[in-house]
Amino acid sequence: MTGRWGDGRRARIGLLGGSFNPAHAGHRHVAERALRALGLDQVWLLVSPGNPLKPRRGMAPFAERLASARAIGDGRRVLATDLEARLGSRYTVVTLALLQRRFPRACFVLLIGADNLSQLPRWKRWRDLARRTPLAVLPRPGETRRALSGQASRALARHRRRPGALLEDCRTGGHAGWSLVPAREHPASATAIRRAAGNML
Repeated sequence: MTGRWGDGRRARIGLLGGSFNPAHAGHRHVAERALRALGLDQVWLLVSPGNPLKPRRGMAPFAERLASARAIGDGRRVLATDLEARLGSRYTVVTLALLQRRFPRACFVLLIGADNLSQLPRWKRWRDLARRTPLAVLPRPGETRRALSGQASRALARHRRRPGALLEDCRTGGHAGWSLVPAREHPASATAIRRAAGNML
């Protein structure tokens, strides 16, 4: 992991955070679509040590979740990482600030599902997060339309951009902006996978 790409330019890195409880084909679909649509060099799967908005009950051990994320990566352009645990952060806004300090030459964009756009006002210092870091929103079954009429999308409406322009300047001043990335809605769900696994026991 580096702040520069092979040719010396600023690396364009997509950050896909989550519990990955477990990681699944939907996560890989999001990573691959974002790589193409946004012209990213890599996507980092940031496995959360513990999401403050999710209950601990039913959460697999961190090592197990990290292993499942590594299993859907390719070790080259889609990389699973324990950076958030090593940084000691549980809040996305803090994680991003630490990563931007650690990799000052990198251009980061946060990849989130439409369900998380709806939940964004519940995140710690979400307006600071949206102001400083570009957000790429991927469609989610049953969530996209609601998210696009929700509190966060209304508050950030004037900063919406087309996906191809989201990272064109990688600027540090001004508002970072956000985009809805066109993609088919992938039906995979970690909740459904856990439920199915429980029924098989």
